[in-house]
Amino acid sequence: MLTLYYAPGACSMAAHIVLEEGGEQYQARRVDLAKGEQKTEAYLKIHPQGRVPALLLEDDQPLTENTAILPFLGKRFGLWPMDAAAEARALSLIGFFAASVHPAHAHINRPERYTSETACFAKIQETGRKTFHDYLRQIDLRLAARQWLSEHYSVLDPYGLVFYVWGLRRELPMAELKNYTAFKDRVLQRPAVQRVLEDEKVKV
Repeated sequence: MLTLYYAPGACSMAAHIVLEEGGEQYQARRVDLAKGEQKTEAYLKIHPQGRVPALLLEDDQPLTENTAILPFLGKRFGLWPMDAAAEARALSLIGFFAASVHPAHAHINRPERYTSETACFAKIQETGRKTFHDYLRQIDLRLAARQWLSEHYSVLDPYGLVFYVWGLRRELPMAELKNYTAFKDRVLQRPAVQRVLEDEKVKV
């Protein structure tokens, strides 16, 4: 049985949704970031960076990073493009999410990762907020005249939902992103998504 280590409202929500979509029995283990559970010796053996998500496979070997976890789960549950070109485009988008969109948000809520000078925090957060908003606009443009981020509903879509939720959390004008907002509404209609949002107590 697969075991997911997650934190409510974190980027692990994408893998949580995909596991729920898959229909297989799995274990979901909540990591309390506020209490520092991600820094315990036991958890660092699973994820040396002390972050979520982490996926424990049936052989008890851990898999970390959404760039690996989501394609793995997508292929397992039929939520991954089969065509070679479509797969390459999916990998490109996951890379953009993980290497650009997510770090831009991290500049807002974790400026201490980028400098020890507390006097610089405000500028880092300001720049991060602008960059993150610009990336959300790019996602909005990508969703023009299309229903999903790939040709069909896939692991990309729960991942895209995560950043919409974060945009709301940062009080960005998400309603102005018409394509992205319509996409969010479609994703929210899926029962698996509704179950995970209820479990993680995430409001959209």
